[in-house]
Parts: sequence; C-alpha cells; structure tokens
Amino acid sequence: MAVLCGAVLGRSLRLAETRSCRPWKPVLLLLSPPAFSTTCARCAKDRRLRQKRAISERQLTRYFVDQRKVRVVGGQGGGGGHSFYSEPRKVFGGPDGGNGGDGGHVIFKADQQMKSLSSVFPFYHGFNGERGGSKNCYGANGAHMYVKVPVGTLVKEDGKVVADLTQHGEEYIAAYGGAGGKGNRFFLSNENRAPTLFTPGEPGQERVLHLELKTAAHAGLVGFPNAGKSSLLRAISRAKPAVAAYPFTTLNPHVGIVHYQDYEQVAVADIPGLIKGAHQNRGLGMAFLKHIERCRFLLYVVDLSVPQPWIQLQDLKNELEAYEKGLSERPCVVVGNKIDLAQSRINLPLLREQVADRVIALSALTGDNLEELLLHLRELYDTYVRTEQAQGQSPVKW
Repeated sequence: MAVLCGAVLGRSLRLAETRSCRPWKPVLLLLSPPAFSTTCARCAKDRRLRQKRAISERQLTRYFVDQRKVRVVGGQGGGGGHSFYSEPRKVFGGPDGGNGGDGGHVIFKADQQMKSLSSVFPFYHGFNGERGGSKNCYGANGAHMYVKVPVGTLVKEDGKVVADLTQHGEEYIAAYGGAGGKGNRFFLSNENRAPTLFTPGEPGQERVLHLELKTAAHAGLVGFPNAGKSSLLRAISRAKPAVAAYPFTTLNPHVGIVHYQDYEQVAVADIPGLIKGAHQNRGLGMAFLKHIERCRFLLYVVDLSVPQPWIQLQDLKNELEAYEKGLSERPCVVVGNKIDLAQSRINLPLLREQVADRVIALSALTGDNLEELLLHLRELYDTYVRTEQAQGQSPVKW
C-alpha cells in the first residue's frame, strides 16, 4: 500500500472536496506503518546537530577554575543496637543488638574527562552508616562519596602536598568515615549476662583541603603577549582560543590535541602570555606559570617581526628558571612566528646566529611551514615516550 506524507494527503483531500458536489465527509485512511521513513523534504524537521555556543574568553574565566578550597567530612558511623531476644516460652533470650555500620569515605578520583575544578563544590559529606538492628543484625555501611577532579590535581593541606593525582582513575581518600558503634550483644560476658550498654557511632574525619590544578599536557606554548600562541594552537589543532590584536587576549590555559595518522595524540597547552617579572607575580603572574610545570617539552613562540627577537627568548628562559630551577632546561624548540612579514625574514638569520636551539620559522596566519613543526613535535613526543618506558613509568596519554 502506498504511503503518503501529510502535505500530499492534505492536498488530495482538498481537491476531492472541491470537485465533488455532494457534502464532503471525512474518510479515515488506515495506513500501515512503513518500514522506513517516508517523510518528504517539505515536512521534515531540521535534524542538523546544533553547534556549541561560542564562549568568550571572559565568560570562560567563570568556568575554568584551577584552585578550590574544599571542606570534607566523612560519614557518621551508625549507632549500636540495643535489644533483647524474646519469643514464646523463651522470655530471657539474651541481648541481640547488632553493631552499627561504618560511615562512608569522601574520595577524590582523577577523571580525564574533567578539565576544570569548577564543578567541585566547597563542601562534601560522606553518607552515614545505619544503626544496628535486633536479632544481631548489623547496620549497613554508608556509601562512599566520589568527587571527580581533573587529571593533574594537587591536594594540599596546610600548605603541604598530600596527594598528586596524575593518572586517570587514581583515587585519594580525603576523609575517612567513622566506625560503627557496638551493640549490646558485643558486651555479653560470663559476668554480665544481660548487658544494657551500647555505643554510638564515631564521627567521620573532617579536613579542609586545597585543590590546585596543573594542566597535564605534553607540550606547552610559552611566549610573550601577541606572539601568536593562540593562532598557532588554532592552526595545528581544533582548539578555538580567542585571537585579537591586543595583549592578554588569552586569560585561561587552552589545550589542543594534535592528531597523527597512527592515531597518536599530542596535547599542546596554550599558556597565557608572560612578561618580565612574571615569577614575582607581575602581569598574570604565577597563576599560570604552574601550568608549565606539567609540560614535558616546551615550544618557545617568538615574534620575528620585533627588533632583536632573541632577547624575548632569553627573558622567557630567565622567568622560567626564576620560577622553578631546571624548568628552562627541558627539551624545547624555538618557533619563529610571523615569517610572512618582511621584517621577520630579515631577523630570522640573526636569531639563528644568537640561539643554539633549533629554530622553526613559520606563519600561523598563512600556515607556512607548519609541517616541519608537526614533525618535530612528534619527534619530541616519541623521545618522551621512550624515556618514560625506559624508566619503567607509563607516559601520559590523551
């Protein structure tokens, strides 16, 4: 049986009504459901996927949180039961109050799907244990409270690091639940055949912890404001950091994934621009210098159009070394950006004379020579993987 869509069926009924001289009566057509969709293009709804709403950099600041103060309390233990067994012709059956259940823990669990601490609440309380029942029934233990945090989260207490969650699925018990109380059956002895003593459950552990997120990426883009770091990240990955002609456009770290044909993925982090004195909390300060600590190798992005671009590189290394000793000695490559400008082509040979590291000249705007950067980025990644495997450690995967 032919199946008609709503528009065609309605038009046919209207034509039959106008051509017939008799009064029109509605006719119910019983149509069997088709085996596939027969909706015409005019009646079909727009089934295209909705694109994600673009979020500005200042709006993103509200969503990206890299530090959080959290108060955690373990669950209260259940109280012990107080009862005596009794049945017909056995009045004095003795105590049968069971022990209470233990309180649940509060556990931090690293999850690679989490990218910020914005979803972490300032207070967590574990589930309480249930009270012990009669007939020697123990109370149920309280369920554990799991709190998902991003990979690379540091847990601090009184300024001291107590946990470093660097692997997916890694857990840390932030607060232990209290032990359940003892029922009166526990205190039965030869001297006391009818104990009435029972104990309440112990309170859970209470702590105030500070969570600090350090972005765990393979490579970090380090450079002064307006050097073209965000443009470069947009050119080599699908990340969409804000790009504008004024300094400090990027206010939050962005992580882009570079895909290769053998399905390997290299994570590249765009660190907000540094200035002189950043280790003394100038500019954006040390708020984002900590994100460079997790990077296995660095990409120094230098603007070739400025006079004496090698001075920028020296200042960047001095800031990193002043923040943490040995940070500037990690494997690196110098990326000379804006090679499409005439002044940049003049400064390029001068930069290579002043710098001992490898210099890759490219243009993030036009895409010139991006292949050389991607190939060298893969070489740095492969070297990092071999080094970690030689030391018996598992490399970070995205």
